[in-house]
Parts: sequence; structure tokens; C-alpha cells
Amino acid sequence: MAGVRVTEVDWQQPRNGAAHHTQEYPGPELVVRRGQMFTFVLELSCPLDSKDTLIFTVETGPQASEALRTKAVLPTSETEEQNAWTAVKEAQEENTVTIGLTSPPDAVIGRYLLSFRVSSRRKHSDRKLGEFVLLFNPWCSEDDVFLASEEERQEYVLNDSGIIFRGVEKHIRAQGWNFGQFEEDILNICLSVLDRSPSHQKDPATDVSCRHDPIYVTRVISAMVNSNNDRGVVQGQWQGKYGGGTSPLQWQGSVAILHKWFKGRFKPVKYGQCWVFAGVMCTVLRCLGIATRVVSNFNSAHDTDRSLSVDKYVDSFGRTLDDLTDDSMWNFHVWNESWFARQDLGPSYNGWQVLDATPQEESEGVFQCGPASVAAIREGDVHLAHDGPFVFAEVNADYVTWLCNEDESRERVYSDTKKIGRCISTKAVGSDSRVDITSLYKYPEGSRKERQVYRKALKKLFGVEASGRRGRVRRGSGRGLWREDLLEPATKPSITGKFKVLEPPLLGHDLKLALCLTNLISRAQRVRVNLSSATILYTRKPVAEILQESHTVRLGPEEEKRIPITISYSQYKEDLTEDKKILLAAMCLVSKGEKLLVEKDITLEDFIAIKCAQPRAPGEGLGPVQHHPLQEWFKAATSGLCQFPLLGHQGLRDHPCGQSQVMGSKRMRGEEMALIPLLSTSLPLPCGSQEAWVPVLLQLLPHSVNLGKSLSCFGLGFPICKMRC
Repeated sequence: MAGVRVTEVDWQQPRNGAAHHTQEYPGPELVVRRGQMFTFVLELSCPLDSKDTLIFTVETGPQASEALRTKAVLPTSETEEQNAWTAVKEAQEENTVTIGLTSPPDAVIGRYLLSFRVSSRRKHSDRKLGEFVLLFNPWCSEDDVFLASEEERQEYVLNDSGIIFRGVEKHIRAQGWNFGQFEEDILNICLSVLDRSPSHQKDPATDVSCRHDPIYVTRVISAMVNSNNDRGVVQGQWQGKYGGGTSPLQWQGSVAILHKWFKGRFKPVKYGQCWVFAGVMCTVLRCLGIATRVVSNFNSAHDTDRSLSVDKYVDSFGRTLDDLTDDSMWNFHVWNESWFARQDLGPSYNGWQVLDATPQEESEGVFQCGPASVAAIREGDVHLAHDGPFVFAEVNADYVTWLCNEDESRERVYSDTKKIGRCISTKAVGSDSRVDITSLYKYPEGSRKERQVYRKALKKLFGVEASGRRGRVRRGSGRGLWREDLLEPATKPSITGKFKVLEPPLLGHDLKLALCLTNLISRAQRVRVNLSSATILYTRKPVAEILQESHTVRLGPEEEKRIPITISYSQYKEDLTEDKKILLAAMCLVSKGEKLLVEKDITLEDFIAIKCAQPRAPGEGLGPVQHHPLQEWFKAATSGLCQFPLLGHQGLRDHPCGQSQVMGSKRMRGEEMALIPLLSTSLPLPCGSQEAWVPVLLQLLPHSVNLGKSLSCFGLGFPICKMRC
């Protein structure tokens, strides 16, 4: 049989692709999932002798070996073996042999070389048949990444577009994101992300052998998506300056980022922020076969000292003292959850696991985070791997405010300690709506069970039960604080306060607000109010102060009073960042020594004013006109086009790029989406009206927009485009 050779290999790609849910991957390479048989047909130069057996070898990575489980030698057999590589002769007709090859459900994932030889009286070297890619398999019940729901598999593995939620707790916005895991070269790039990791560069054979474990793979990816310790994919930037790169707000998907990293010889792509890191990580993990979703946490804590509290130091005007404040509370933060079993922790901790590629704090000397079991976070089991304390604090830290007096003394100020971890959100399965998953992370805020879990987490973290001693932590104040003290809130004052927005906060317009103070007792009180305001980043880091003023208010028994506040456009226009956020603070000093801090985050709304040259008849719409470019710095979506349905006289409603159930649009390949024609009903204005205000999210606007006939669009107080009849 020395003359037997393979003349042709039919990889049965349509059949295998359908069976393995991999038909969307482009290119000639076979892509299959582990723990499941795939078939291929060999055309031989001559028939096999009845005594001869085909022996196949599969191997992946450098220095592949059976000891490392990166190589397997398997003769053809009559039946499959459980949890092992097997090759079964499915059929044979003259010179044609059909082989069914099955990998174990815990096989190493990656690119494999398949070769064969014929077992006979003579020895022959293996002959290469080709390569195939093996992925994780959420459809296989024995795979650690198994996900039982078909609807969830369709959403979290196969859906290549989605929604990322941003904004503030009371004004959550949806941004479309093209994950694009099935785009050209993306699978190859995702495998390259693993190969570029420091662990692979140091010991490639061992690194590849660990790729059977989703815990290991996801942790490596969380480090590689950022570039802080390696030549990872995305370089972060939070200072509002994006010279030499792309503003994070301009990215509409992961494909352009991954292509740029790969084609640029693995030079980090500038720039990203949390939602960009999460979007890219979701692409990589879905591409590799792990069910993954993007999660947004509003009022997200960044606890730098593992105290499970966010400690903010302020002056008498409520302004943050940056030299003392290391912790922070971001308006929102975005991470990922992936679904898999925790063989290292036990079945109670299976399911969704938090992974965070945003470089915030080092873990084991590397900027990586997770996987942390969501179930463990909910129960306060912060001692379990990986990074439980940090994730727990993100969603359930106490928010503690300290007033630094002129004599350098510090005292705790009453504020809302329960504001951390609100409206934890993700995209719904099968639709673009938002689902609140806060209850998966913690018990109802302020409930007895939630407080029990918080105390349990402190004990787990600081070993109170084991040592019998209280943990002590150093603060920016230079003195130690007993951690039990952090569990007790400051004395509740006899007044309440809140900011109220009097008019919609439109970009380019003055802000009109009021501070509403209420006396809770039956005697009059005098209150000193120190107001301050600053432009901020979405991380709540102050950029520039824009307001400082003081008021003295006399509150009668159980009386409510308003202090009007106006911030003019000229006050904030020079210091506003792309985040378009302003923070207001009011330090309220009651005559008997009580102190109350009131804060409010404001996000300025973009808008377009549509002014008609002539009034229209009732119900008559605006006709189509030519498109026109927006101002250069408005081009937040030049890499993608968006879809805008018209909703009666309410005006345009923005909608994220990608698949829209509202529009019924068809998903398209690539970063570029279709600009769907406006609905035939157009934009009717109320009878006799010459103007319609259209709030929009400018970061979702396309480079050009069809708006209507005989109109001008104004934003930020100046015309941004003009339309001709």
C-alpha cells in the first residue's frame, strides 16, 4: 500500500457548518466545535486493503504532545469513544472513504493540523490533509460553556450586532455596536490575540495546552484587549484628548479596531474607553464560541484599596479634592459577562461570569479582571477567584463622603450611600430593548439581606471571623478607620435637598435648575448653601470649575424653598468634553452643625432645530432633499450609517446602527450599515408651525442625513447644515 495517497479532501463545509453552527464564518477553512462529530471525505489514489487502517493525527500549537493534550493519534474505529478524540469510518466506496472525527468536549481550542498515515506492514510518514479550527461548543452539554437555551445561544453566540447602554442612571442611552465576529479575517485575528499574550510568548506550548479551559482563555483575553501590559488591542484614553488616534465615541464596532491592530503589526489602536473594550472583548469571545454579553453598570464604583467603599473627600463647596480622593464613582461602566461552568469553584458558581478588559486595577500584576462569578458577587463570596472584591465594590460599595475642614480635620457628611450599582443593564434576547439585571448582582438595595451580604463580604475580605480582630485601613486623611465604622451612616440631617432641572438641558443653551430644600422639623432653621459646578468626564473626574456661589436660606417649619441656579452657555462651552457632562454639588450647612451634600450629574442633549421656510398644511410632511455633511467634529459615526424612523410630529427618533426590529431592516456585513430611506409619512408639523425641535444623539448620526424640504438645521447655536428645495 506504499502507493496510497490522498488526491482530494472534501471537508463537507456546508454540512459541517450547519451542524456546528459555524456556517457564518467566511473563507475556505473548516470551522467546527468541540465535543461534536464532523465529517470529511478522502479521495484515495487506490482502494484500501481490508487489512489496512487509517491512522489520523491532530495537533495544535508548537511542540504539540500527547502529554499536554495538544496532540492525539487516533486509528479509525467502529464507534466513538467518550471524552476522547476518535475517528470513525462512516462509509467506504472503492477509492472514497468518509471519516467522522470527534473531539472531546474539553479539547484545546485553536487551529489544528490534521494528517494521516496507512497502517500496514511498512512504516510511512504522516501526510498532511489540511487544517481546521476548533471552537468552544455552547451546544454540547458536556462542554463547560454549554448554554441550554437556544434563544440565548442565538443571541449571545451568533448575533453579530447588539446594543451597548451608556449615559446616566436616569437617562440611559442605547448605542448600536457591530460585533462582526463572522467578518473576514476576524477569527484569525482572535486566535492571534491569544498568540500575542505574554503567557504565550513566554511558554507557548504550556499556554496552548491551557486553552481547553474557558476560565484561562477569558482571563487572557481580558488582559489582551487592553494594551497596558502588552501589545494588546486597544489603548485607553480618558483625558478628552485624542490626538494621533480616534475618539472612543467614533467607534461603531469591533471590526475596524481588530483589523487595524492586526494590519498594524499588533500596535495598540488609539483610543478606547470602557464600552470599546467591552465591545471588542464580546467580539473575540463570541468568535471563539463562548456565550458573551455586554453589561452596563450605572454609578459604578472604582475602589482602589479593596475597602468595599468609595471614599470621596470634598471641600466646603462639595468640590472633589483630587489629591486625597483615590476612589471614584463613574456615571457608567461597561464590562462583559460570559457563560461557563466554574470547575474551580463548584456548581453553585456556574453561569454568568464577569470579565472586564478596561484597565483599572492590576490583578496578579496584570491589568485584567475576572472571571468573577455573578452568583458569588450576589452572595458576598468575594474571597473566590477571580477579582471578587473589585467587582463586588463596583456594584455594591458604600458611597462615603468626607468633608475636609480648613483646620485639616475630617468629618463624614450625610449623602446617599446607596447610589452605587444602579440599573445594571444588558440587551434583551431577541430584541433591542434594555433588560435590568441588577437583581442578579445584589439583593434589593438597603434591604436586610443586602446589608447582611455586605457585612459578610467585609468579613470574607478582611478575615474578621478568622482572626477575631477588626481590619484597619489607611485613608487619604492620614489616619486609620475601623471598617465597622464604614457600615454606620452619618447622622441624618433635619433637612433634605435635591436638584431639579427646570428646562431640558440642551447643548448650546443656558442651564436652568433649582435646588429644592425642605425643612423636616417643626421649627425654623437657617441653612448656608455652598454651590459649585464643574464639567466632568463620564468617570466623574472634574475637568474645570464653572460655578461657585453661596446662599443663606431661612427655612420655616416644614417649609420647602427653591434656590434658582443658572449656568450660562458661555460659562461651560469652553470646558465641556465630548462626554457633555456637568456635575453640580451643594454643601448644605445647617445651623446646628448638620451637613448635607446634594449632587446631580447632568448630560447635555444634542438637538437639531428644523425651521420651515413656509408653514405647511395640517398633516403635510416635509419632502426629501439632498444630504449635507455636518460639521467636522460632529462626525461621530463616519464609520457607519444609522437608521432614523420618523414618528409623526414628535420628530426624528435616533436608533442604533445594526439590526432594528422597529425598522425591520436587514443586517449587512461590515462596519457600514444601510441608510434606510425615511418613512413615507415624512415629518408632519403641527398646523401653522414653522419649527420643530428634534433631540438626537449626535454620536449616532450618520455623516449625512435626509431631513426634509426647505429647511435649515441648527445646533449649538449656529447652523450646521442648510437644505435646498
